[in-house]
Amino acid sequence: MERWALVSGLHGDLELYERLQQHLSKQRGIESLFVLGDLISPQRNCDALLERLRHPKRSDLKPDCIYGWWEEQLLAERGYRGDRKADALRHSHGHDAVEALLKAVDTSHLHWLGSLQFGFIELDCALIHGSSADVGDQLTTETSPLILLDRLTRLDVNRLFTARSGQQFRLELTGGTIQSHVKDHAGEHSQEHKVPKRSVIGIGSGASYTLYDPGSDQHDFLSVPEHSQTKGFGRCR
Repeated sequence: MERWALVSGLHGDLELYERLQQHLSKQRGIESLFVLGDLISPQRNCDALLERLRHPKRSDLKPDCIYGWWEEQLLAERGYRGDRKADALRHSHGHDAVEALLKAVDTSHLHWLGSLQFGFIELDCALIHGSSADVGDQLTTETSPLILLDRLTRLDVNRLFTARSGQQFRLELTGGTIQSHVKDHAGEHSQEHKVPKRSVIGIGSGASYTLYDPGSDQHDFLSVPEHSQTKGFGRCR
């Protein structure tokens, strides 16, 4: 059994990442660790975590990273996205958040962040921070099935793993049909398209992560304990 570990929302927290690595070391059969974006945030200095991701320890499960919403905002503000700026961040969090984000990441990490991919395609699975439409696209349990189907068919995959909402969920699109009616100069035509069984899976964020077995299509939603508790006996004299 070879399983994937899917995490997101580290937000520059090296201590959290170390606890995740320790937790993963106790799980069976994990061959790959995918970090689906939001490696950084304006909450803290992110340099130590980025250094660890770029240069893993020998004992670490080697991470494969993609960029998320926070990386997109930083790269846009730093000129890595053409004329675009971090307007979405300014609108949602204010100008001070933009300045804090710039200070949270040393410029030596920008080239590496800029080299990260939008997502991965593994087997029949897409691993993306948001969705195939946009890095900031938040898919949730309330998202319309038609939108979910659109996000899946854009990449022609049967499983879409997303992290943007921070939620852990699995939505199944069971096999069915979509009927469409087209009217043009030649008349009116009806078409019927078969929809295979597909899934959208929210992997969680921060201490909440997902294990996935691509062979059996089984998943586990897990969470890392806040802090390990050491129990013992005091020494009396």
